[in-house]
Amino acid sequence: MTQGRSAAPGYWNGYPARGDIARAYDELDYNRALAMYRFFYPTVSFEATWRGNLDAGAVPNRVMALLVGTPDQYVFTANSDTPYSGLTIDLSDGPMVVDIPAGPLMGTANDLNQLWVLDLGLPGPAGAAGGKHVLLPPSYDGPVPEGYYAGSATTNRVLVLVRALPEGSDVEGTIERMKQVRVYPLGTDPDSNPLEWVDISTQQGLDLSPVYWETGLDYWQVLHEILQTEPPNPDYRYQYGELAALGITRDAPFAPDRRQAAILTDAARRGHLHLCVQSFADRRPDRVVWPDSRWEWAVLRPENGTFDTGDYVDLYAREKWFYQAQIESPAMFARHPGAGSLYWLGLRDVHGDYLDGGGYYSLTVPQPVPAKLFWSVTVYDARTRSEIQAPQNRAALRSMFELTDVDTEAPLTVYFGPTPPPNTPADRWVQTVPGAGWFAYFRIYGPEGPAFDGTWQLPDFRRH
Repeated sequence: MTQGRSAAPGYWNGYPARGDIARAYDELDYNRALAMYRFFYPTVSFEATWRGNLDAGAVPNRVMALLVGTPDQYVFTANSDTPYSGLTIDLSDGPMVVDIPAGPLMGTANDLNQLWVLDLGLPGPAGAAGGKHVLLPPSYDGPVPEGYYAGSATTNRVLVLVRALPEGSDVEGTIERMKQVRVYPLGTDPDSNPLEWVDISTQQGLDLSPVYWETGLDYWQVLHEILQTEPPNPDYRYQYGELAALGITRDAPFAPDRRQAAILTDAARRGHLHLCVQSFADRRPDRVVWPDSRWEWAVLRPENGTFDTGDYVDLYAREKWFYQAQIESPAMFARHPGAGSLYWLGLRDVHGDYLDGGGYYSLTVPQPVPAKLFWSVTVYDARTRSEIQAPQNRAALRSMFELTDVDTEAPLTVYFGPTPPPNTPADRWVQTVPGAGWFAYFRIYGPEGPAFDGTWQLPDFRRH
């Protein structure tokens, strides 16, 4: 019985009050849009990378991209430590083999949803021996020959990133090593599909990021286009239902009315802000690398490379990572000696203030850095999450290049600011831009025990 109970405000005889109906629908759609903006951000972000590669001359399965990272490109937290090769692979016609030669190559494959498919080369199952890796399209149920390492994708489009570790500063030799990678359909002669390579390093303004889409209606238009061209991921059925409630579905046009367009546009703006806050104003305690330090873990979940816990997917950690970076992989996220790499995020100085492009900062790096291979510190523009663009045209200080002559037994001080400090060598300074906030990634390749057990710690940035 309900006698004696009063209806909640906004109701009339148990029904919604007429004046509240439209507002409630606006709130429902807005809340759906905010959640779906964050959830599908990795997919829309990777679509930008895919299209950028094709615009630069890559052709799926035939012409692969080579990139020596510089500030000239817009790529989320890419680095200049090693050259990249980007293999754009389309599985629409069936499984494709990526044959990695033996040697110091590192690679990982993600599908268009930025879901991990498999690792290749040093972090993969074959290690330095290379090996044949086969990428399987969605719902593939055919055989996989013995001797192949297989990974299944949720989309037909897969991007494989491969980097070769340089021997000294021999960049050209490193690029030639990557060109030994072969890609061909499963079951065919490996020589039947000779690859061509396009160097996209010198293309001014090359943009592999979603920055131009991420704060407006274009974000949803791109997401709709992806839904038309890729099969649905069974694990996303709930999220597809939320998109359908917003009028974004497969096999139907994207045609929001004025009300829907206004809600989707504002949700993109606010959703972007939410991602920015989680990434650059993170308040989770597990972000902190060392007690009383401003350095943060760039990625919050080290367990498996896929943000999965025993009970749930850590969506917060997923959203933090993909706002500032791309690609997920167990080898990238692992926190133990011998892992492929380690990433620390520096946003603030010792006093807790954000790093300002108009200020002057120093960072004193204890030596030796616990790196079996090499280390670097790279500066990014907080607005683009890409390497900072300044007249110096260099965003990184690297142990293999600028810092090869340092005394590895003495602390090393490096500097950041609009102009170099007096009596400072150019290879100890990164130029920043007044009016542009910046952050840094401190990377260690082949991290050793002291990087994890606290016996080696990185001090905070100091403003002068």
